[in-house]
Amino acid sequence: MNFEIVTDSSCNLTDEQIEQYDLHIISLNYNIGDSVFYSYKKDKPTDLKSVYTSLRNKEKITTSLISYSEAVSVIEPLLSEGKDVLYIGFSSGISGSFQNVCNVAEDLREKYPNRKLYCVDSLCASMGEGLLVYYVLQMKNSGETIDICRDWAEQNKLKICHNFTVDDLFFLKRGGRIGATTALLGSLLGIKPVMKMDEDGKLCVVAKARGRKAALDALVDSMQEKAIEPEKQIVFISHGDCINDAEYVKTQVMSKLGVKEVVINYVDAVIGAHSGPGTLALFFMGNKR
Repeated sequence: MNFEIVTDSSCNLTDEQIEQYDLHIISLNYNIGDSVFYSYKKDKPTDLKSVYTSLRNKEKITTSLISYSEAVSVIEPLLSEGKDVLYIGFSSGISGSFQNVCNVAEDLREKYPNRKLYCVDSLCASMGEGLLVYYVLQMKNSGETIDICRDWAEQNKLKICHNFTVDDLFFLKRGGRIGATTALLGSLLGIKPVMKMDEDGKLCVVAKARGRKAALDALVDSMQEKAIEPEKQIVFISHGDCINDAEYVKTQVMSKLGVKEVVINYVDAVIGAHSGPGTLALFFMGNKR
């Protein structure tokens, strides 16, 4: 079991989970004005309330991919200590960060030929990526090998269901996800898109709800249709500074599906810059996406 698991700041696991499992995080960055910030830095929590206040004021926040040097700084020390590494990364369908880390891994394999260094494209985002990482961490702690953990992640990643909605179409429009006319009409009519992550790790709209509560209920309805033994699952919910809505969805999945454990956390600043305040996402294991 002499291996370590590495993932990205986009996994959105809680600080408590990261510390409990000694998880290694490669951070994406975001920029406000001329200032550059890490999305995750150990013992230096991001003031996400402030980030979302800036977004509500429609301030421009730009984001950056994982850099070569940042990936090296996390992975190489583990290899130099004689450990193997399993990296589980942010979906290649919406970010180039995974490919950047793969480039680093290719170079490091030449430098450390006796070490195993595996890269898994999670095809997941936010706490969906986090949920996949969580299950693999459980396997590692149970004594499974790096090869078994890698194979399980590859075989099960498309069972991690991502259902989410956004409250303000402005951010999807600004990021080019929807057109200006669609955003304007949707806002005027109170339309809230219900979206998912597809099997290519890309975002797609699956339904349109009239009003916020209808959109939140649609997330729960989808889980009722797809979840595998929900009463035995841990469910993750991430939110863009809308904790009351997250608590509402938590109550619904616990009462309607018998879910016993739900973990809630913020959508990080990098993803939040593109999805906006009011984003609410529900993640669980299902029979298909």
